[in-house]
Amino acid sequence: MPSGTPALPPGVPVRPGVPVRPGVPVRPGVPVPPGLPVLPALRELLPRGGLARGSVLAVAEFGLLCLALLAGASADGAWCGIAGIPEAGVLAAAGLGLDTGRTLLVPEPGPAWPQVVASLLDGCEIVLLRPPARAPAQVRQRLEATLRRGRGVLLVAGDWPGAQVRLRVVAQRWTGLGDGHGRLRACCAEVAADGRGEAAMTRTRWLWLPAEDGGVVVADPADIPFDLPAGSQPAAPQAGAAGPALRAVSG
Repeated sequence: MPSGTPALPPGVPVRPGVPVRPGVPVRPGVPVPPGLPVLPALRELLPRGGLARGSVLAVAEFGLLCLALLAGASADGAWCGIAGIPEAGVLAAAGLGLDTGRTLLVPEPGPAWPQVVASLLDGCEIVLLRPPARAPAQVRQRLEATLRRGRGVLLVAGDWPGAQVRLRVVAQRWTGLGDGHGRLRACCAEVAADGRGEAAMTRTRWLWLPAEDGGVVVADPADIPFDLPAGSQPAAPQAGAAGPALRAVSG
């Protein structure tokens, strides 16, 4: 096993040649680095415009929104882990800016998934997890303690009671289909975020998720491709909104 690689539980071997940078431990007298950045289109959905270290974010279900939340941190140099999501799209992730050379993938962590995630949190600054079942309170507390020690971010695809931020896609519509034919080109989605503390106030944004070029950008109200649900209002556009294989670490 390469030096510095997280010690995953038996049955979850690490492929040789996959180095891991240590996380960001808290040391007395040493300032903690600022929160992890996100793509410009996602900033208005999050308190302080980024991912707070030591926090848990829950996205209602796995999809492009989860990968988009990883992409900004990854492009900034953070190591990322993905656990329990064998269908994670490699091309979609790379197209969003995810550095696949700095991403560890555990498609099937198995019954020892809490230990696998704890090991990933020790070596990565952000970990995307889809638990195989609702996590018991004791498991959540242990992982949150690990998270606080390393000052990373845990992004959960699914429910996680007590998450500081919760995100969900409220409505979406693909463009490109005509009368039963054509090619899907882009998806316009309304994303809502709420949570605890600073995130208690619900925020909503209309995003191209993805846009025609595969990226994620704020949707201009004039470009919304369908009638809005009653009471919905697209966000104003924001300034600046504008692959290789993942490295698997399971056998």
